[in-house]
Amino acid sequence: MTNAADLKRLRTRDRNYQVRWGFIWALWCAVLWAAWYVPGSAIYYEQPFVQLAEQGNAGNILAAMVVAFLNAIAVLFFMFVWVGTLGKTGDYFRTLKQRRISIWYLPAGLAGGFAIFGTYVALVYVGPGFAAVSGLLYPLVGAMLARLWYHERITRRAFVGLIVIVAGAVLIFLPGLIADLSVEGNRYRWIGYVGGVMAFVGWGFEGAIAGRALDVSDPDIGLTLRFTAEVAIWVVIGLPVTWLLAGDTLWISMGIALAQPGVWLMLVLMGMTFAFCYVSWYKSFPLIGVGRGQAIAALYGPFSLIYLWIFGNLTPDIWFAVGAAIAVFGSFVLFTERRGVLEVIRAVEAA
Repeated sequence: MTNAADLKRLRTRDRNYQVRWGFIWALWCAVLWAAWYVPGSAIYYEQPFVQLAEQGNAGNILAAMVVAFLNAIAVLFFMFVWVGTLGKTGDYFRTLKQRRISIWYLPAGLAGGFAIFGTYVALVYVGPGFAAVSGLLYPLVGAMLARLWYHERITRRAFVGLIVIVAGAVLIFLPGLIADLSVEGNRYRWIGYVGGVMAFVGWGFEGAIAGRALDVSDPDIGLTLRFTAEVAIWVVIGLPVTWLLAGDTLWISMGIALAQPGVWLMLVLMGMTFAFCYVSWYKSFPLIGVGRGQAIAALYGPFSLIYLWIFGNLTPDIWFAVGAAIAVFGSFVLFTERRGVLEVIRAVEAA
């Protein structure tokens, strides 16, 4: 009896330790994710992006594509540095050869790249404040997919939290969209709102997809594979399609960008903040589940508005701020479960 009691106590302590570190990793993700928006918006004050912004829709979309591609390269570089520092380079290649595991990171990279591109579209059309908070609905998508695909538990409290997040998202999207559509001069800004939808849908899908692969692979290795997949998708599909649509303007713009010291500085900052934000994000999933990990990371919303206000002197739209606050409150409702509820985050299927 004593041995059974000791075993139960050890299991409880171990699980509490996992939950605590799951929360810590997710919170670090929020802090670093928010910081990414500062260089991510500052890069548009460099050439050729200033000039592209004056060319209308074609220039704006091309700018978003170039920045999204360069961002993926920068993050992958820092992920290789991280993996090399940890002595896991060999594990990266061994996991890459395990097709049944590594194949999951291909759709994860596609979904994540879709979200990042959508974020930059939102930024160039609506602004950095909206781009920073538009992805706050992604915990809803991730939690629902996790429930559908591998039966991750959603309690009544968690469901209420998801509904509150939806309410916050309505305030983030709807007032500004209605106002923009009613003004003739802003008739193309709706494209930015589509980019916001791309952001939260893409990140929600990515979390749910990666959550499956992270059950059987190291988060550091899995994340590096995920960005390897994103860069490969850009090289094989994204850049050829962009070249077909934009012609040699693509290569000219990229050459001008890489000739600017300011662009290199922004890419270093973007790569560092986003790489280690993602490291924290992926490490939280196996510990507290996809839904809760994404919910806590949604704190990036208000943090990003604060960062943009301090470093970019950008005052957010009142609806963005209110919607972000409500969405974050919903995230707190979602993840502040009793510790016992967190003991089992996935249903056990009957044999």
